[in-house]
Amino acid sequence: MLAGCKNDGTPINAKAMKPLPEKLVAEIQKKDMDTQSPILVRLFKQEAELEVWKQDRSGRFALLKTYPICRWSGDLGPKIREGDRQAPEGFYTITPAQMNPQSAYYLSFNLGYPNAFDRALGRTGSQLMVHGDCSSRGCYAMTDEQISEIYALGRESFFGGQRAFQVQAYPFRMTPANFARHRNNPNMPFWKMLKEGNDHFEVTRQEPKVDVCEKRYVFDAQPANASTPVAFDPAGRCPAYQVPAEIAAAVREKQREDEAKVAELITRGTPTVALNRGIDGGMNAVFAAKLPNASTGLSEPATSVALATAPGTIPTHVNPPRAPEPTVSAFAPAAPDTGATQVATASGEGNFFSALARKIGLAPEPAPAAQPAQSRPKAKAAKPKPRRGPQPARTAVAKAQDIKARDAKPQDVKPVAAAQPAVVRPAPAAPASLTGSAPVVSSSSFDARWSAVR
Repeated sequence: MLAGCKNDGTPINAKAMKPLPEKLVAEIQKKDMDTQSPILVRLFKQEAELEVWKQDRSGRFALLKTYPICRWSGDLGPKIREGDRQAPEGFYTITPAQMNPQSAYYLSFNLGYPNAFDRALGRTGSQLMVHGDCSSRGCYAMTDEQISEIYALGRESFFGGQRAFQVQAYPFRMTPANFARHRNNPNMPFWKMLKEGNDHFEVTRQEPKVDVCEKRYVFDAQPANASTPVAFDPAGRCPAYQVPAEIAAAVREKQREDEAKVAELITRGTPTVALNRGIDGGMNAVFAAKLPNASTGLSEPATSVALATAPGTIPTHVNPPRAPEPTVSAFAPAAPDTGATQVATASGEGNFFSALARKIGLAPEPAPAAQPAQSRPKAKAAKPKPRRGPQPARTAVAKAQDIKARDAKPQDVKPVAAAQPAVVRPAPAAPASLTGSAPVVSSSSFDARWSAVR
């Protein structure tokens, strides 16, 4: 058998041939199943759960047992390349050769990544397992006790004649609520393709036949002409094929209902899930609750329901995922008004170009800021007397400044001395918290040079 995930060199032993627990055998019989009937496995990262489905005597698959995942690594989304710590997502086939009784992680089976779909997209990686322990570098870790049961269920199905069992690995359960919450994720087109395979399984309760063409999954395809075999090229064009009418109709109806529910949830304001900010994978809440200060990471947090005993031994070397960071809004809330002097930054008063536009008369002056009550002088300064008689030609800058001077508050205008030249350039209004004389405008100032240019 193929060894992987750090083979420790030990021969096949009692671990790989351990019989199914009596309690599990009783559950199999209760659900009208045979101990050696075919199985199918489904994995869900967000919920941190592994499901084992088993074929009952009617020929349909039914859920046998759900196992909490102790640890998975990476983010929600597919594995792309070697070393990215991503646990795979997609449809994988497990043969007897992929069962590894010599794994360093108690027992394991190889997912077979990369499959035909992954290879068509140039994705790389190797030795991606479902195994024991509670540590992951791209694998799904189940604890030793749980992998012992899962491994035995797969072994018995092979003894019963199943040539391979299917593993369906998903980011989350393919529900309308999850699709509404993750609608902003860039992996959504890939996940919608996975949902199609999920829908085929859920409406038929049969293992969907999986093919790949044009770098996409195709489910339950049959030859368009029964006498002509169909050959699928993962990277080439899809051949002529058809899906059985009853399956296609049931899948379309399910998709229509699900899409309507997604649209309704979005309309009702369902919030989106924040994208991963470096959180490495997840852990089922039943295990996180048994570790000090542990988090479920990207998996769903614990509910108010009391958690049962963890179904397996958690090693001391376990490194739980980090807690998700709080969502940060795009804009910070405005600071409260404390009564202090405020600067009108929102109107752009401190912007160079807006100030320039006001100087040349292309933009109106902003409304003056309200002054604190304690800063108002007790006596109002006398308004300067208007100039009479013929006036020299006024530049646009001077006219704009005269308008500003007329509209300014009394305390912002300094009376004109008798010795001043005919053209007076009032100084810009100082902030209310500053006092003192207005600066003198020299002949080489920006205003003078701009007037010369005009």
